[in-house]
Amino acid sequence: MSRTDATGPSRPTRPTSPRVAEPDARYLRAHGLAGTLVDTCVLIDVFADDPRWADWSLAQLERCAEDGPLLINPIILAELSPRFETAADLEATLTGLPLQRARLPWDAAFLAGQAFKLYRREQGQRSAPLPDFYIGAHAWLQGLQLLTRDPNRFRRHFPRLPLVTP
Repeated sequence: MSRTDATGPSRPTRPTSPRVAEPDARYLRAHGLAGTLVDTCVLIDVFADDPRWADWSLAQLERCAEDGPLLINPIILAELSPRFETAADLEATLTGLPLQRARLPWDAAFLAGQAFKLYRREQGQRSAPLPDFYIGAHAWLQGLQLLTRDPNRFRRHFPRLPLVTP
């Protein structure tokens, strides 16, 4: 935003609020859930047959699938890929679950950046937006709930995002 006075335009001004400004209408999502975005940790639990979390994660995947589609996006796929030797191995594993691929909405980048800005103001140490910021922004923009067992960052930076957690 810029100021203009009698002497002409001046340099841009910064918001003084310590909180991220409310997004404009373009970034507000419709009401009602359109499905479930499945966080990487839940899929890792299932693929690795985690002794503590696999049963919970499978049960939640089944429950959420009854309410609507289960979705993953390119960020989630990127977080999964280091656990596989080839893309074909990853694809073969994914075919065992009823997951749909969703494109990451362009507007998620802006919201992820806003969440990152708040994170940095709170003394976060990372120098680039975290994958969770993109995942949370995607779920919020598309009217999805998020299935995760790591809710803290999502609750902090996307407080109105519906979460399915332990």
